[in-house]
This record gives sequence, C-alpha cells and structure tokens, in this order.
Amino acid sequence: MDEAAFPCRSGSVLFTMKWSLKLGRLWGIDVYLHVTFLLFLSWVGYATYAAMGVGAALSILFLIVSLFSCVLLHEYGHALTARRYGIGTADITLLPIGGVARLERMPSNPKQELLVAVAGPAVNVVIAAGIGIILLFRGDPIPRQPANLLEGGILWNLLRMNLVMIVFNMLPAFPMDGGRVLRAALAMRMPFAKATRTAANIGQGMAVIFVLLGLLYGHFMLLFIAFFVWIGASNEAEDAEESSLLSGLRVRDAMVTDYRRLTPDDTAQNTVQLILQGWQADFPVVSDGEYVGIVTRQDVVTALEAGNPLQPVANFMRIDALHCGPEDDLDAALQTLRSSHLPLLPVLGEGRLIGLLTSENILEALMFRRALSQRIAPPPLPVTA
Repeated sequence: MDEAAFPCRSGSVLFTMKWSLKLGRLWGIDVYLHVTFLLFLSWVGYATYAAMGVGAALSILFLIVSLFSCVLLHEYGHALTARRYGIGTADITLLPIGGVARLERMPSNPKQELLVAVAGPAVNVVIAAGIGIILLFRGDPIPRQPANLLEGGILWNLLRMNLVMIVFNMLPAFPMDGGRVLRAALAMRMPFAKATRTAANIGQGMAVIFVLLGLLYGHFMLLFIAFFVWIGASNEAEDAEESSLLSGLRVRDAMVTDYRRLTPDDTAQNTVQLILQGWQADFPVVSDGEYVGIVTRQDVVTALEAGNPLQPVANFMRIDALHCGPEDDLDAALQTLRSSHLPLLPVLGEGRLIGLLTSENILEALMFRRALSQRIAPPPLPVTA
C-alpha cells in the first residue's frame, strides 16, 4: 500500500532512513530500499520455493518486484506534481508495506494539495489502462478469480493489483491519498485546521470499521491497517492544530536573543566548559562580528572522541548550516529546522546574527498560544440592586 507521501511534521515518522540502501537517483530524487523489503522478499521466495519449487519462487518474486515498480512510479507521481509547485522531495523509500515520498512541505493551496494527492493514484490508473490495452490486443481471456498470485499470468495480476491500489489509496482516511483529497476538498469550504479535524475524524471512524471487520472475519492485516490509519489521522490533526496556532507568527516572535557565541579559535575543551556552565548545548560561531557557522553538542563529542580536546572550533564547526530571517514565517521555519535535523537555526538580519531559533522555543510559543486560545471568559459580575 502507499504510505503517506508527505512529510510528517510532528516527528513521529512511520518509517526511518536508517537501515535503508540507496538504489539510485532518478529525476533528481534519491530512491532507497529498506532492508526489511529484502527480508520480505527472502521470506516469500523461500516459502514459495519450499512449497512449489524454483520456477514458482522466481515467478512470485518477479511479480512482487514488478508491483513495487508500480509503487515507485506512484510515488514519483506525487513528487513530480509537487515539484510543479516549487516543492522538492527529499527522497523516496520502498518498504514491504508500500512507498514513502518525503516532500519538503505540502502546498498551502487546497487545489494544489488535491492535485499532488491524486497524482499517485492517477499513475496507477494509467498503468492499469496500459496493461488493459495490452491484454485486449493480445486477446487474453479474463481469468477466473485466481486462487493464488501465480494464476492468471503476470499482466493480469499486475492489472488487478493496480486496481486494488487505486481503490485502497483513495479511501478517505489519513495517511492514504484519499484522506488528503478529502481534506483538500473540505479546505476549499472551511478553515484548514477544521477541514483536517473533520477528515481525521472520518479516517478514525474508518479505522474502527477496519478493526470490527478484522475481528469479525479474522483478517488481522485489517487490524494493522486500522492502527496505521488511526495514528496517521491523529498526527495530521495535531499537525493542523500546530500550523493553526503558529499562523501569523514570525521568527522574531520566538527567537532567542540571549545566548553565548563561539569564535573559530575557541577549542573543544572551552566549549565543553560552556555547555556544563550554562543552559546552551549548541552555539553559533562568529568571527569579527560575522556569522560563520554553528557547533552542536554532538560535534563537540565527536571532536573529543578524535582525541584532541584542544583543536579549534574552526576544525569541526558546520559552515553550511541552514538559517532564517526574523520576518520569516515561523511555521515554515519550524519545518526547515526539522528537515535540517539540527537543534537550532541561526537568525540573520542583514547578514548579521541577531538570534537563534530552537525547537524548544517554538514549542513554548505553541504552548502559550494554545493556552490563550483555550482561555475562558470570566463570568459577569453580579448585579446588585
């Protein structure tokens, strides 16, 4: 199945780049294969070989690889459509349960989000139509309901599986594409946060239905899908609330202005003392009043492990770290901070360092905004005669 082809803002990602093998780069996007996919192929291949022999095992493995080629094209449908709106894709990862295209962000325009979401299933429609035309011209008879994946031929099975992918992915439940299509359609008529909550509630309702069907008919895969849908819907609702609370805030509203700085000549040992003596664990590096890089706690640990505590910061500071401006949108800056996998973003004004943006400060801003949004008006004073 196709996993959410969009970034997970809350950080509770449903997959990990760790334990992934790079297959290559196509259309400017890196493609990875999670090692669990290889374990899955090995298990299926061995089980089929033990039951039906080498020929059947090779056939089933070829069918699975062909199916996941369709999944990969599905993800490229999302990624290349998003690129039309200036949105890049970090990478695409294939897992046993489907594919994931990690977009940098989602379009703020509901119509654009709808097109990005529907682009993946549209690819499967094209693939199914192409296979159908080939089968029609070949005059292949329509097979009876196959008892297993080896009956009916590769093309008939690919056609059937693409049709299943289309139907399944268009279910109106996060994190499937249908949930995002529903959210985009609702967002054209109501605020984005409310549209997301409505779509999430529908998705969680479907998760309950999946649980009931799974228990009733003994299809335990439906229980897994229900869990997947419930968590995905919850994350989307939380992310929408977060985005709504940050709406209208700028980086200057949450940046830290009271902080310590390093110079390129400071040493790893000096930095350790600063970390232990104060609240900071990560530092900007400034030379002659100009920002030149950052040093994180992990950078210091790595430098110490190299065996030279007196080496200067200039040797291990990060000079290519991302940064932001004080008037940048805070929500967008938060996504940049998360995608950078760094603990802070330097805030530059007219080329000079004027503050730091950390996830802790943004979370504090969220906490205060949430408290203000939930405050209850005091009861009216009693009227005395």
